[in-house]
Amino acid sequence: MKPTDLQKQQGKKTVGAMKREPTPERYGANSAAPADRRDQREKDKAAGLVPFAIKLPQELVGSLQALAQSRGVSLNEVAADLLRKGMAKK
Repeated sequence: MKPTDLQKQQGKKTVGAMKREPTPERYGANSAAPADRRDQREKDKAAGLVPFAIKLPQELVGSLQALAQSRGVSLNEVAADLLRKGMAKK
């Protein structure tokens, strides 16, 4: 056999071994993670929370995170509080 044929055969063995390996995120120890997210979404929905994605400048996000950390609450609570205050002024 030529050296290139040996390398090709070794590559096929490696690819075959990779295909036989289970995906750890799907079947391993972390397999309960998607169910946890689903449960969290259901809890949020029951509480009347709706996902709302926006894009903000990095410095604004940093200041929001610092404010949330100083208050000891989540970023969601700080953002909701600031939005309510801002909308009340209009």
